[in-house]
Amino acid sequence: MLLLVLGALLLLFCSLDVWYFLRGAQVFVEAWFLPRIWDILAEQSIDGMVLPHDLDYMGHMNNSRYLRECDFARFHHYMRNGLFMASRKLGAKMVVGASTIRYRRSLAFREAFEIRTKIVGWDEKAFYLEQRFVSKKDGFVSAVMLCRQNVVHCSPEAIIEFVCKRKIECPVFPEDLKHWISFISASSQALRAESGLEEKTK
Repeated sequence: MLLLVLGALLLLFCSLDVWYFLRGAQVFVEAWFLPRIWDILAEQSIDGMVLPHDLDYMGHMNNSRYLRECDFARFHHYMRNGLFMASRKLGAKMVVGASTIRYRRSLAFREAFEIRTKIVGWDEKAFYLEQRFVSKKDGFVSAVMLCRQNVVHCSPEAIIEFVCKRKIECPVFPEDLKHWISFISASSQALRAESGLEEKTK
């Protein structure tokens, strides 16, 4: 019986990224029992530490782990300010449409850090967020990411109105965000043009 259970667990861990789902459940439970944050523009933070399964062959946190940790931090953020539950009630889905991360200093094994997440603005189709990895050792910003969270089957304004019960004015976009959005738009146009050329040559 024990061998059967161990075999089933081994098969499960080989077939699914079990730790991802366990971590997601942990973040959900933690955010559920924490006090609600009513200011949707408020910066929130979530703690983390570099563990053995985060390491690459150079002994520090591998690049893909930063993106994964940002996923959990955004989920935590949306849970606490009410945007996640509001989107569910409105039948909306939020998916990542684009992200850019800049690495400034590596995070070493067992180094504690916090991810600071804030919504910097929105348009008719997406929320825009900034996420920072801040080392607890000295407060250095080890990495910073910009993320476009597309809203499907609804709009950011509708979700915000549902949560706040009133219209909230979008903050003025910072210059770096404007440049980044322009880059995304130019990239999309180039890919659409490329697809059009491919269709013509078929």
